[in-house]
Amino acid sequence: MEHSHSSAYAAAGVDITAGYEGVRLMKPFVERTRIPGVVSGIGGFGGLFAPDLSGMTEPVFVSGTDGVGTKLRLAQLLDRHDTVGIDCVAMCVNDIICCGAKPLFFLDYIAIGKNDAEKVASIVSGVAEGCVQSGCALIGGETAEHPGVMAPDDYDIAGFAVGVVDRPKIIDPARVREGDALIGLPSSGVHSNGFSLVRKVFDIEHADLTAPLEELEGKSLGEVLLAPTKIYVKAVLALLEAGIDLHGTSHITGGGFYENVPRMLPQGLEARFYAARLPRLPIFELIAKRGNISERDMFNTFNMGLGMVLAVPQDQTEKALELLHAAGETDAEEVGCVARGDAGVSFCEVCPPVV
Repeated sequence: MEHSHSSAYAAAGVDITAGYEGVRLMKPFVERTRIPGVVSGIGGFGGLFAPDLSGMTEPVFVSGTDGVGTKLRLAQLLDRHDTVGIDCVAMCVNDIICCGAKPLFFLDYIAIGKNDAEKVASIVSGVAEGCVQSGCALIGGETAEHPGVMAPDDYDIAGFAVGVVDRPKIIDPARVREGDALIGLPSSGVHSNGFSLVRKVFDIEHADLTAPLEELEGKSLGEVLLAPTKIYVKAVLALLEAGIDLHGTSHITGGGFYENVPRMLPQGLEARFYAARLPRLPIFELIAKRGNISERDMFNTFNMGLGMVLAVPQDQTEKALELLHAAGETDAEEVGCVARGDAGVSFCEVCPPVV
């Protein structure tokens, strides 16, 4: 690649040498993610991975793809690009862990108006951090320069994760039962969904993103909104590896409670949340106040402080919480139950007894 240069391509707005420099800068970050099974390094035409399928009776590969959405605009305004890669990984691996799949490897795709090697490397450093947090390898990716289509400072990132689960151990929502306990895993904030509404509420293009706000306990709006999405993979795997009979999982993303929680429920059952036990993060109270947004719309757009909800048998709740706390989810707690009904999601003080 040291002899690769096209003056004509550069005149058209594409600097292929900047791409090579970006690859050089990101190599140490990629190396952080190397795990057993990685066969190739970056730079080839395909990422190679040899999974260890020993002990599985019928391995099933599970894939997920997602991006970061308009949260990227906040990163661009703050000129901070080392966290959005975590968001990208989180959105993918948090989805596939809902099937019980252990993430194996990840690939990213970055489209950028003008290739800035250091910016791209910063983005990839976040991707690598997300992979480390979820225990998977970053085995490849692509950076594409789009002059004339995107503004020079604009970029977008999407990712793709692959995991594996033994078919008998797939988390099947059909197994969710009346009386199951709902355990909530707290979020770090808004995560990566609802940012079109967030940007409108705060008029983000003209907002002071760095000033401390009393409503946010002295933190700045930019700091709170840019907080990366939490990754729940290792916590959920701790439950599965310990033999907890995990009946259902829901990753609370776009569409909030009302769209995502029912996806793990069989027909005729609903999730009833104990209103007093739900987290009250200052950022959501501020969004609702500034935007004059109803509680129903808030719960139908945002995670409202819970990034993941798990359904477990009532008699395994205490053990599950102990395992989650030991795995780092120290604020995980029982936040509701599964009951008969067709509301999808409802809120109550206590759950009715199972008859």
